[in-house]
Amino acid sequence: MSPGSGAAAMLTAAPLPDRPGARLSGDCDLDSRQVLASALGIVTRIPGPVVHLDLSAVVFLDAAAVAALVHASATFTAQGRRLLIHDPPYSLRKVVEMFPDECAALEVAA
Repeated sequence: MSPGSGAAAMLTAAPLPDRPGARLSGDCDLDSRQVLASALGIVTRIPGPVVHLDLSAVVFLDAAAVAALVHASATFTAQGRRLLIHDPPYSLRKVVEMFPDECAALEVAA
């Protein structure tokens, strides 16, 4: 469930209209793990040296979702590319604070 709401918001993904990447919306938790994995699989196949992931409409990410983002980012790094995360929710920032070494692969736009 989303913090402060009565029901979980279904996770959706859409391409960004102005640059290579995608925008996620909703919650990233146990119920949406498969949707997140599919979305990140597609994102890793988007061509370009930098791919953008807009999380401004993501309400919540659990620790497993953060781990999936770290894995996707590591995939980009192994390809000599960058996954640039925009507007992460509080839950992602909190997990990064608690596990800075494990989350070092994440690159958040300033």
